Amino acid sequence: MLVPRYWAEARVQHRDSQRQVTIRRFGWSQTSEADAQQLAEARAQEALQRVLAGEDLKRRERLDEYGTEQGAPIREEILEEVGRCVITRNSYGAHCLNVPDVLFADVDFVLPRPKPSGVGVLLTTGIALVATGFATGNAGILYAGIGLLVASAVRGFVSHKANRRAAEQQREQEEKRTLARIEAFSQKHPDWHLRVYRTPNGYRLMALHRLFAPGAPETQAALKELQADLRFVFLCALQQCFRARLTGKPWRMDVKGRLPSRAWPVTGKAWERRKAWCAQYDARTREFAACRYLGSYGSREAHPLALQAMDLHDARCQALSDLPLA
Repeated sequence: MLVPRYWAEARVQHRDSQRQVTIRRFGWSQTSEADAQQLAEARAQEALQRVLAGEDLKRRERLDEYGTEQGAPIREEILEEVGRCVITRNSYGAHCLNVPDVLFADVDFVLPRPKPSGVGVLLTTGIALVATGFATGNAGILYAGIGLLVASAVRGFVSHKANRRAAEQQREQEEKRTLARIEAFSQKHPDWHLRVYRTPNGYRLMALHRLFAPGAPETQAALKELQADLRFVFLCALQQCFRARLTGKPWRMDVKGRLPSRAWPVTGKAWERRKAWCAQYDARTREFAACRYLGSYGSREAHPLALQAMDLHDARCQALSDLPLA
């Protein structure tokens, strides 16, 4: 499992008569900052040589929730280690469970975008006509503009109600389709013990019957068959672990502001601002659940290590509670 505790960044530069090239790269280690710095310098030098050879590479590795294009693991603060599991804080502040071999998969609903109502055109035209009518003293143009404004208000109200009903129907249909796909997977793989949770925007699956290697072809194939998020599938292989969000998304819990200094590691005054925001966020998480347990499919075989991860996940997600989902 690649969830590094120590991070460092190296900066190398090349300058000649034609150009100047500056490269920054991160290094990581489970043992020390010195080892992380050594890896950072080696990666920076390698990237510099590739750029000088004509390869198009990013000059700096920036924060990315799903890892970086250069192949570095995601940089997250380690909050706690519980047995074989590591709990981190992600780029928007949520707590995430990282476990080396217990399969998780979030299967989100895919909903179509609402159709445009045309209210914007009516509103813009109406405002323009009203302004023209006032400016020219033309009552006909003025009344025409007012008429369009009234029409846009009525159409907006009717369209909003219609779109809301349509969205609710589409969501219900998508919920049924997604759950049917999960049930079909279970029937195709009766030896699997699948635990199913409801999330704010889909379902979360957890496999209990045995352990899985995240990057193994059979694991990747199963995740794709379940239509798990493709970036999540990539991240599992890159970090050599599975992930599950344990606490709510801050904007769903009305937490003010964004996580300060989203890039990790953080030091100095930035750390104090981050710590204050995290205290506010962590207190708010007690009032929400990240997911809710719905039921289980397939066999009842359960690996002891998977059961340990399940207990930790369910407790931290408050999955057995009736709290609102976030």
